[in-house]
Amino acid sequence: MSESTLLPAESIKQASTQTPVLDLIRNRWSPRAFADRPIAETTLHTLFEAASWAPSAGNMQPWRYLYAHKDTEAFGTLVGCLTGGNQLWADKAAVLVVCIATTQTPEGKPYGNALHDLGMANVLLTLQARNENIYAHMMGGFDAAKVRESFGIEDPYKPVCLMALGYLGHHETLQEPFLTRELTPRSRRPLSAFAFRDKWAPEA
Repeated sequence: MSESTLLPAESIKQASTQTPVLDLIRNRWSPRAFADRPIAETTLHTLFEAASWAPSAGNMQPWRYLYAHKDTEAFGTLVGCLTGGNQLWADKAAVLVVCIATTQTPEGKPYGNALHDLGMANVLLTLQARNENIYAHMMGGFDAAKVRESFGIEDPYKPVCLMALGYLGHHETLQEPFLTRELTPRSRRPLSAFAFRDKWAPEA
């Protein structure tokens, strides 16, 4: 997509980095405005395939995904599991995904790396999505117990977050405070605040 065809929010949200990084990373962000356009099942399979190649301790691959397309009963159920203001925009996404971690090994022992590995898989999924011109928005604001009950998810499977997927829509479809957030430039801590050479020196 050329610079001239970018939606306003898309241009604003491009990361201004301290050092050069891949455009795929620089252009990844989490919108709330989604276009009324479905995502093909084959494209979703590509995203999940990308996730499957994430690093995994002992090749445990503890990630699991439960997903639903817009205008299905399962999608409506997932919208109902969202909390706070998430329902006000996430119902416009093309697909909602429950990101689930397996918290035990096949031998029944606790698997301490499960959340880390799921996070790695989610990163690859979101970057592959961005390569397909699809955006992802991760949400921690959801009722995990309600998701479990609605879909029969039992231990050792742990719903960790929900993900909204869709093609980018126009920011003017959003209500406040989401409209302002969509048009606010992104920022990150400087490298000196989290990467320390030779000596541990975090900021307070």
